[in-house]
Amino acid sequence: MSDSGEERAGEERAFAELLAVCRHLRGPDGCPWDREQTLASMTPYLIEEAAEAGEAVAHDDPAKISEEFGDLVFLGIFCLELLRERAGIGVEDALRGAAEKLVRRHPHVYGGAPVEDGDAAYHQWQQIKQREQGTASLLGDQPAGLAALIAAYRTQEKAGAVGFDWPDVSGPLAKVREELNEIEQEVAAEAALAPEAATAPRATPTPSPATAREVGDLLFAAVNLARHLGVDPERELRIATGRFRERFHHIERRLADAGRTFKGSSLEEMDRLWDEAKAVEAGKDHP
Repeated sequence: MSDSGEERAGEERAFAELLAVCRHLRGPDGCPWDREQTLASMTPYLIEEAAEAGEAVAHDDPAKISEEFGDLVFLGIFCLELLRERAGIGVEDALRGAAEKLVRRHPHVYGGAPVEDGDAAYHQWQQIKQREQGTASLLGDQPAGLAALIAAYRTQEKAGAVGFDWPDVSGPLAKVREELNEIEQEVAAEAALAPEAATAPRATPTPSPATAREVGDLLFAAVNLARHLGVDPERELRIATGRFRERFHHIERRLADAGRTFKGSSLEEMDRLWDEAKAVEAGKDHP
């Protein structure tokens, strides 16, 4: 899409209107709830809107994507208005700072530092970021509250940018198999030490620290495999969870239609209804 003067003018008007709305809401004749908000109180809404934007992208719904990112931009501007009122640093400072940072970290675009490909550009970005932040490691700092799958993905991505990575997907695949094998060995060792515990029904299993550690290694390896396949593990796990919930709801509905519950149903029957739910799902995907 060409960046015409008319298009830029429309974008500038839309941005000015949104900023004006934010300031009106915070003003004396605005909304009492909006006037009461602080940066701390707005943080949960930012996280929620970011998640909703990610979900819209996962469902590839252009109208919903536009709506959710619009909400996210609004919240960002609103929070910058709160910061301006409190500390005198607002929208102008934040946007100018972001633009300057992007220029600094793209010397191959705005300077004379050519790069071979996207991986080299990403490596260059991380090196510049490390110098700017003064961190000792190219991995940089990471928010403590970042979702574990995303944290693993970003850590592996940064390590891969400096060449600490498998050259192709065969390495991550082998690592996943290795971690699965190690879990099997730990489970077998636990069963050998306490054979009666291995077969006893337990509402909440209590794994050994070694087994728990191996499961963590397996999850980390699975994230690495996803990265090598170009798959977003956070998004796909969310979608997979949604698929499970829909299929489980199907089983619930079918049992309820028959006047029955899970308690009186066999695993074989539930598996059959699960397969039925998958067939219904496949029919929706391929009308």
